[in-house]
Amino acid sequence: MPLPNDEKLLALSQDLLAQFHKIFGEFPGFRPAHAKGIMLTGEFKPSGTAASISRAQHLNQPSTPVVVRFSNSTGLPLIPDADPNANPRGFAIRFMLAQHVHTDIVSHSTDGFPTRTGAEFLEFLRALAASDPANLSGSPLEAFLGAHPAALAFVQTPKPTPASFATDTYFGVTAMKFLNAEGKEQFGRYRIVPAAGNQFADEATLKEKPADFLVDEIVERVGAAPVVFSVQLQLAAPGDVVDDATIHWPADRPVVELGTLTLTAPVADTEAQQKQIIFDPIPRTDGIEPSDDPLLELRAAIYLMSGRKRRQA
Repeated sequence: MPLPNDEKLLALSQDLLAQFHKIFGEFPGFRPAHAKGIMLTGEFKPSGTAASISRAQHLNQPSTPVVVRFSNSTGLPLIPDADPNANPRGFAIRFMLAQHVHTDIVSHSTDGFPTRTGAEFLEFLRALAASDPANLSGSPLEAFLGAHPAALAFVQTPKPTPASFATDTYFGVTAMKFLNAEGKEQFGRYRIVPAAGNQFADEATLKEKPADFLVDEIVERVGAAPVVFSVQLQLAAPGDVVDDATIHWPADRPVVELGTLTLTAPVADTEAQQKQIIFDPIPRTDGIEPSDDPLLELRAAIYLMSGRKRRQA
């Protein structure tokens, strides 16, 4: 997949990558954000209503193989799983449609995003790098959050540490447009809900946890029984804003089930595979199209640029 020709977009992507490295340091072979993770394999089976939402291949055939990656936040490959800065957690899903043909979902465990545009996100990261989070008074970060209510709301949203990667709910950052066989359009946002329910670790328990407890736990869990998630879609109503990741739709918007994700085994060479795989936030498959959210093209460029560099490391 080639990079876009938009010079401003590419320059902003480079600036964001440089800012991540400034905050976390540069670790060749690892992602600049969500550096620490683990990959598993399994399958996806669509629900009976999925085809009415979209004509996408994986929502209409009996089952589709998947490869997924759970991850911690930050660009630190060795961040302890119990560190509060490791939230929100990431969950990326690749649907393997054919050889070298796939579509992805990229999600994280906090509903929403702190900024609408990439330029605002760069400003947010620069303010973060120039501030002491323990002493915000008079800092650049305090000024930024005071001028950007959505970012303040995102920062203040509780981000508890899950007891397992398998016991957290994950949210698609941006809306997508779904088209069914009749051409009917419907905007929606992904939700990935654990069959085991939401379960979180309390602070006292976290103090006793080893650095890799979430990574180790998911390997042990999937070795004992399949790990199951419900892949759902919150549907937008006419007039809902679909191009701004900071805006939440009303809670009464319907949520439909697209299917069941069943994970059955860890990837044997997870370190090498994490280095190679480049997830794509843009669906690039018939039946699902990107919205006009400005974050999508930017995130896709950043993922591709950093992924190519990661592979060369």
